[in-house]
Order: sequence, then C-alpha cells, then structure tokens
Amino acid sequence: MSEYTVAVSGATGYAGGEVLRLLTGHPQLRVTTVAGHSTAGDLLGRHQPHLGSYAQMEIQASTAEVLAGHDVVVLALPHGASGAIAAELEATSPGTLILDLAADHRLTDAAAWEEFYGSEHQGSWSYGLPELLLADGSKQREVLRDATRIAVPGCNVTAVTLGFQPLVQAGLIDSARLTATLANGVSGAGKAMKPHLLGGETIGDVSSYGQAGTHRHVPEIEQNLAGVLGIGAEDQHAGGVRIAFTPTLVPVVRGIHATLSAPLASAAPVADIPAAIGRAFESAYADEPFITVLPAGQWPRTSSVTGSNSAHVQWAFDERAGSVLVSVALDNLVRGTAGQALQSAHLALGLDEALALPMNGVAP
Repeated sequence: MSEYTVAVSGATGYAGGEVLRLLTGHPQLRVTTVAGHSTAGDLLGRHQPHLGSYAQMEIQASTAEVLAGHDVVVLALPHGASGAIAAELEATSPGTLILDLAADHRLTDAAAWEEFYGSEHQGSWSYGLPELLLADGSKQREVLRDATRIAVPGCNVTAVTLGFQPLVQAGLIDSARLTATLANGVSGAGKAMKPHLLGGETIGDVSSYGQAGTHRHVPEIEQNLAGVLGIGAEDQHAGGVRIAFTPTLVPVVRGIHATLSAPLASAAPVADIPAAIGRAFESAYADEPFITVLPAGQWPRTSSVTGSNSAHVQWAFDERAGSVLVSVALDNLVRGTAGQALQSAHLALGLDEALALPMNGVAP
C-alpha cells in the first residue's frame, strides 16, 4: 500500500486544523510537516489542542523551501496569500499535488477575479468539487483523476451549486433568476481575531453581509452553473446565469443552511413538475456517497451533518408561486472545505474517493 507525505500550510487555522483532524489515522496520507507564519517555532498543540496526534509537531515556516519535496501540499491560507507560494512550488515541485483551500485559483475569468478580489489573477486550477455536473454529462471527478493542482471550492459555493445544478441541467428553472439566502456559522470567517466575530457581538444576533451582488462567491457560483450549461466563463452573463446571493451570520460555530429558490423556466414541462424535479435530483445524486436527498417531508438540519463530509438536500415545488425551493445543509469546514479537498486528493492519487472520510454527523 502506497504512503504519501503531506504538508499543511496554515495548520493553526480552522481549515488547516480540519484537514489535520481528517488525516488522523488516514491509512495512506501521513502528515510530516505543519507550517505557519507568526506561529513558526511553536508546538502545534499550543494552537490546536484538540489535535493530540500532532500536538508535539513543531510548526515550520510556511515557505516554498519547507513545503517542497512532499507528495501533497495543502495551502490553508487566506485569499491572496496562496498564489505567490503556489507559484514557487509549481516551479520547484512539479510532481507535488497542491491543494489550494483559498480562492486564488478557483475562477477561470481573470476579469471577474480582479473585479471581486482587487488583485492580479493567479490563473485557474482544476476545480475540486467531484460531484460538479458538466455539460457533456460527466462529472468533475473525471477531470480530477489527472490533476496535480486543485482549487478547492468555497463553502457557500458548494451548498448553492449542489442545490441548484440538477435543476439547471434539467432546464427546469430560470437560471437568470436564482436566489440564495444562507445561514452561516462563524467559523466560515476564519480564526483571525475580528471584533465583529467576538462572542459578545455574535451571540443573540443575526446579520447579513456581502449583500446585493458584492460577495466574492457570486462569480464562482455563476461560473459553476454556467459550466453545467456548457457556457464558458467569458460568456456566462450572456448565457443568462445570474444569482441574488445573501449570506447571513448566525450564532453557531459550524454549518451552512442554504435556502434556494428559482422560478420555473418558460420551457419547463408543465405536466407533473414534481416528478421531473425528483428525476433531476435522482439522476444527479443517486450514486453519490456524500450527498443525500432526504425522504419526502424531512428537511436538512445543520446539526445532522456536523463533523461529516455529507450534504443533505431537500426540495419542494411551490405551485402557487411557480417556483422550486431547495434546502441544503452541510458542515462548512468538512464538506465545504477540508473533506472535499481530501475527496479530490484521493481521486488525483488514484485512491478510493471516500477513503477515511466521515459520512455520519456528530449528535447531539
């Protein structure tokens, strides 16, 4: 059985810590290096005390020189920080599998990157959502089997894409009039100290952010759904993919609960819409181990997926409004980040995609 060495940069953050938690006891991926910036020289247990398996590992400086030579490198860094170090690694370690958990390599449209992130585009990598539907009828996992550079999707993007893509592919909804409202746990904002994320500010409070098309996940969602229709990034607006996206911060640590809606497409079959919707979700997800379309009458709850790599989905046809409602729940740190990063890595390394990934949540 092959064993692969892994280095995790950004090991003291939430995303990096979750990657390490999932790798504990992994039969074929062995963590040999943990890296950071201001924490270099400390023991990891000082910053991630729940990770007893790695507590005595010394945090190394997060440089290309330290990360080079590993079979797998995970960049769990803030947006804008991974591009430079990734460029160095690409030059010095061409055979290394690099997973970027930040946004730096997700977008294929340089203009969209510059508009939403305000810096130079770093190029695009293979997109790390194995269940993403492609216009030719295949799924993204086939692309990932040959990947050496993987851009892991945003957590909000994952929830919205999984909820909408079966309906978009089936031509059942108007892809130019998509609406998404998400309730997000505070861990999605990262571990850095921010006054508005302190307990005294978030407990007992609900507030929206990134309103009215300004959130950075908007172009990524539209890119994914345009790809389902076979529309390139540069033509996606002309192709009519538009989403009104509003994330909301709620006083929980983990989890995303997405409420999605869209009017029926003008060309949607008028006879037995619910059956057509059911077939769309069945076709997309019947064989997916980490996506569960719940039984009729059962709706997704974030508490059901906490700690797991699973996404729970439910839908309903609002005949009165002529629209489709979809609800999706997932753990933003696992299914939304670290879990699907490892799914993608497994595919790239020729391993079982579901290897050592938790399907069950933690309750109560």
